[in-house]
Amino acid sequence: MPCEFVALIAAFAPLFSQPVFQHVHVLLLGAILAPGKRTVTPAFRVMGKNRDPHFQNDHRVLNRAIWASRAAAQILLGLLISAVARSGPVVLGLDDTIERRRGDKIAAKGIYRDPVRSSHAHFVKASGLRGLALMLLVRLPWAQRVWAWPFLTCLCPSQRDDEQRGRAHRKLTDRARRLLFLVARWLPGRDLVVTADSRFAALERLEAVRAQVAVVPRLRLDAALYEPAPERRAKQTRRPRKKGRRLPTLQQVVTAQATQWQGVTVKGWYGQRERTVDIVK
Repeated sequence: MPCEFVALIAAFAPLFSQPVFQHVHVLLLGAILAPGKRTVTPAFRVMGKNRDPHFQNDHRVLNRAIWASRAAAQILLGLLISAVARSGPVVLGLDDTIERRRGDKIAAKGIYRDPVRSSHAHFVKASGLRGLALMLLVRLPWAQRVWAWPFLTCLCPSQRDDEQRGRAHRKLTDRARRLLFLVARWLPGRDLVVTADSRFAALERLEAVRAQVAVVPRLRLDAALYEPAPERRAKQTRRPRKKGRRLPTLQQVVTAQATQWQGVTVKGWYGQRERTVDIVK
């Protein structure tokens, strides 16, 4: 193998014992070389394990061996940052995905809205496992678009599965908050900027991570916005206020005649070279 491959694979060696790491080595190379879907079967086939009667020894890395996937995500993030994002703010993408899986032993699956096949007028359901993924967003010199490098994925069981197992159900926004706090501990001293869609625009969760992470989500046009709570006066006996005066909604700002729009040119807008966008401060 090239020396670059050896150095990258050896970075994960402390997570495994020496016998297990030999099988991890086979799985990693198979995932790199396999064409098409990078599942276990194509990885074994490209490494010549399709005729090996003891191929299950390599598969035991995934179903029997004990290793810390969260520590592997931290190492992977460190390798990505050292390669493509050594300076400047670290820009991350946060999004959920649905893996369509069937089987009696797959208990954490649920029924969710399919974001790909659904639209505002047409609702399509999808059954599978929901995962919450964090991706490093980097613009490479030879690419015209921003690349997303996934490094951490969290399984989000359905509410029915949590009720059957007798554990508290955590919402998608709560799991996102925990992931952001985790990455903030991994990267002390770096400015973190996270972009997400409107389902993560929960004001209480955004306020909880505001001191460590700058989250840029899409807000609903009818979102309830308020000014900061006023300071507590001296000798005040009532409970302190949690929010201030109600602000106009985004829909009201858009339709108001007094709104002053300003044109801004954005480079690389959805793969295009330049696009002029109207904004309001």
